[in-house]
Amino acid sequence: MSRSLAGRVALVTGASSGIGAACARALADAGASLVLVARREDRLADLAASLPVPTLPLELDVRDADAVYAALTTLPDAFAALDIVVNNAGLSRDLDPVYANTVDAVDDMLDTNVKGVVNILRAVVPGMLARGRGHLVQIGSIAGHTVYPGGTVYAASKYAVRALNEGLKMELHGTPLRVTSSMRLSP
Repeated sequence: MSRSLAGRVALVTGASSGIGAACARALADAGASLVLVARREDRLADLAASLPVPTLPLELDVRDADAVYAALTTLPDAFAALDIVVNNAGLSRDLDPVYANTVDAVDDMLDTNVKGVVNILRAVVPGMLARGRGHLVQIGSIAGHTVYPGGTVYAASKYAVRALNEGLKMELHGTPLRVTSSMRLSP
């Protein structure tokens, strides 16, 4: 990142590893203060300790709508005015044909990859609109553009993220908020 984000606050979901942790490091390198969200508290704490900016680690499961709303609408003052949200939390389960997926695997993928995105947006967009600024980034996947054997349910969830992002762009047209989708390779 070449642009300075000093004085800005960024939230990253799924920040405990992989793309989420990489996004957190890049945002910190650009000077943004960070709210890091993930289910693995120990990894969040380690990442937060390694970053040179003010950081608030939140052990939070994006699937829990009430917990997400409560946590993100009552952030401490230093972190409350979110400027950037990277909606990255996501997962894939099994590589089974659609008819062989377990109920738990389907629920995990749809609840995390689709409902988790909506839960975050419900909690953060009203504040961004009230402040008149913000950038929302949904991390997608090549699976949101093409399906592969054994990845049908995961692909369906990423197609949904793509639709959510496209709809969000339309709904926020004419506001100062920016909406971006970033595609990542499937797991």
